[in-house]
Amino acid sequence: MTPRPPTMREKRRYILAKVDPAGTIIDQKELYFAVSDAVTSLWGDSAAAVVNAAVVAAEEGHVIVRCQRGTERELAIALSTVTGYRDQRLTLRLAAASGTMESLRARFRKPKQPAPAEVYSPDPGAENGEREAVFAGKKFMVAGCEGGKVDVIEKGFKNANRLFLTTEDLEVP
Repeated sequence: MTPRPPTMREKRRYILAKVDPAGTIIDQKELYFAVSDAVTSLWGDSAAAVVNAAVVAAEEGHVIVRCQRGTERELAIALSTVTGYRDQRLTLRLAAASGTMESLRARFRKPKQPAPAEVYSPDPGAENGEREAVFAGKKFMVAGCEGGKVDVIEKGFKNANRLFLTTEDLEVP
């Protein structure tokens, strides 16, 4: 069976909510029932059917809830009324809304550690403290290094290729 083209798919939005108190262990199914009850009690059965809320992820103190596009406001208001589930006190603090789950997961994931400092340390034989990096077995001169992003220029007589890499792309010499 072939997948539907994007124009025929249902348009969905995802809402990221932070769980308070921190460290609360969350069962997705139980939280789904709490969110469903909140939407139904606030907006009624017909609006709850249109919102079509579902808890799709509960990890690292955050929850991602899915809804139909255009109903994010109603779901966000209903999420703010959730005060507990399974005899536990619980609050959902809204953090963001997006069209993809991956962009929301990137908001609460911890940033990766930068590459070791020796990759960017100046070469003792280089003039003016130029820094070098190795990518795909070739040496490059580092033009700029900001956070996890590295701008490099290929060394060579005729080559002036500029590449935009991340620290994970570089090889330790």
